[in-house]
Amino acid sequence: MAESPGSENLNARVAALRQQIQEHNHRYYVLNDPTVPDGEYDRLMRELEALEREHPELDDPDSPTHRVGAKIEDGFDSVVHHTPMLSLANAFDDEEVAQFDQRIRDQLDLDELNYLAEPKLDGLAISLRYQHGRLALAATRGDGRTGEDVTANVRTIRSIPLTVSDSGLPEQFEVRGEIFMSRSGFAELNQRLKRQDEKPFVNPRNAASGTLRQLDPAITADRPLRFFAYAAIDLEQDQDSSPQTLTCQSAVLQRLADIGFPVSPLVQSVSGLQGLLDYHARIADQRDALDYDIDGVVYKLDDFEQQLEMGYVSRSPRWALAHKFPAEEAITRLRDIDVQVGRTGKLTPVARLEPVFVGGVTVTNATLHNLDEIRRKDVRVGDQVIVRRAGDVIPEVVRAMVERRSEDLAEWQLPSHCPVCNSRVEQVEGQADARCSGGLVCAAQRKRALEHFASRTAMDIDGLGSKLIEQLVDQELVHDLSDLYGLDVETLTSLDRMGQKSAENLAASIDRSRRPQLGRLLFALGIREVGEVSAQLLARHFGTLDALMAADTEALQAVDEIGPIVAGHVHEFFNEAANRAVIQKLLDAGVEWQAEAVRETGSRPLDGKTFVLTGRLEQLKRSEAKGRLEQLGARVSGSVSKSTHALIAGADPGSKLDRAESLKVPVIDEADLLELLAGLEQ
Repeated sequence: MAESPGSENLNARVAALRQQIQEHNHRYYVLNDPTVPDGEYDRLMRELEALEREHPELDDPDSPTHRVGAKIEDGFDSVVHHTPMLSLANAFDDEEVAQFDQRIRDQLDLDELNYLAEPKLDGLAISLRYQHGRLALAATRGDGRTGEDVTANVRTIRSIPLTVSDSGLPEQFEVRGEIFMSRSGFAELNQRLKRQDEKPFVNPRNAASGTLRQLDPAITADRPLRFFAYAAIDLEQDQDSSPQTLTCQSAVLQRLADIGFPVSPLVQSVSGLQGLLDYHARIADQRDALDYDIDGVVYKLDDFEQQLEMGYVSRSPRWALAHKFPAEEAITRLRDIDVQVGRTGKLTPVARLEPVFVGGVTVTNATLHNLDEIRRKDVRVGDQVIVRRAGDVIPEVVRAMVERRSEDLAEWQLPSHCPVCNSRVEQVEGQADARCSGGLVCAAQRKRALEHFASRTAMDIDGLGSKLIEQLVDQELVHDLSDLYGLDVETLTSLDRMGQKSAENLAASIDRSRRPQLGRLLFALGIREVGEVSAQLLARHFGTLDALMAADTEALQAVDEIGPIVAGHVHEFFNEAANRAVIQKLLDAGVEWQAEAVRETGSRPLDGKTFVLTGRLEQLKRSEAKGRLEQLGARVSGSVSKSTHALIAGADPGSKLDRAESLKVPVIDEADLLELLAGLEQ
């Protein structure tokens, strides 16, 4: 134990120790430039630990000694992101990058654009929320809207500041970035795990993911995680910065670096298409020499005003792009070809391979798409084949190495009957796909249909996973979708690995799903080619399921964005007697969708008007406000432009309010919104 500091002021000594240790952490983990040996660092840490132990009144949750944190007993709480953590569109060649640049130049009517380019780290996206200069919350990306609270673990990562001391910072702001593990740290960790007779990780990203999601933060603290910041939210309200300094992405990254956040040293401002392509080539050349894995580079429009004007599409911004590196390839032997059956009966040939290490993982299976692809690539069982992880995600067989074929191998034939239910296989006319004709008689289709039905974006039945569905179908407990609503706790507890509490929770989740929005139910039914957006469009147009079931293909095509193919699939689905029978059984089981009022296209009071929401609403959830506006015909956008009809500003509005005022867009508060809705929904 360290000696007492005697007459020295304890508060001053503890503050000095914390400051020194934080500075050493920053130099070691952020700047990679330590100024003291490990022994001296350890001595300072031990002294601080001793003082805090002897004088508990001096303890502080933000002390470097608390980076291990407290053990989390019950897993991770969910966190709703104030601003969604969107994904990025991908490009795999120079032509796609050129198209990206051209689209932006056309929309902004500019000859050349300024971008910020940075490496695309192969790690985990994280959101860090700071309040009054202290790290208050850390959340994983999750599904983009809801992540996991991993604050206790993130507090152990020494390159992430627990506090930021700067009087000019706003009271609350958010920093986003990537948590990753270096290659050298990964190698050292695996060596340590092997010495402890523990299973090593397969690659740095898996190691980082497994480390961040440990329930015991002490384990996270003992592993070499790092962090690079790449964005911030609400930092433009910085009190010390003039309105001109944080109007672009490069200025934000510089500000983050100035206040102590690690930023990739490879970030660079570039101009025009050639600047993007040159940067990609330079980083590709450096890739193998880096001490961390990257799988491409990211381009972002630098100017925030230009970003706002470009806006967003689906789940990604129009002003950013991930330019991936060429996929990694390897050679292995094709052992066999199996057939998988999907929820719509589609048969997909799957290559069974001799295990091969590709793109950081061991691959044993790869897609062959369909019979036409197998014939085109001349792939035969027994061949040596080239395997690629397309986009570094989905393994696929690129081609057979016919030049190495040493014997007369037979062509593979598509089975005439389903390998699961023995029903006849039908080749779809004019298409490469083949399908099992068994429908829900086929256990494979039943399982996939149930997985889709229970998924978060469909009926959202929490706890009904694929392994449980396997048991329900294999034990003949569920024959179609409606049978889910006949399951009781006693039946569920009879299944493997299903305890009383889990069974009660699942039964409650099934019961809660009985009143879905009509669009969710349509999506959950699994109609071919009908995704989430199409299902919402159909629900809003027809209002009730009865009206939709009675529609012919002409009426279906009258719906915005519904073409002849989707209309044909919808009409065919509802004309099938077996499908109508399942829908009736769902009704009989107590499933009641929330119908929507029917209005003729063009007659809704807010048709053609665009609204934007910002800030915190007190009486309405943001999703509720958005839904009610859309039912009245409005479009709810994420960015303010000259065409915005009005900005709805709640408490603590962000930069959208400034944008609206600069464009002279009308601004209304929540009371105005409620009055508007009340007057139009009558």
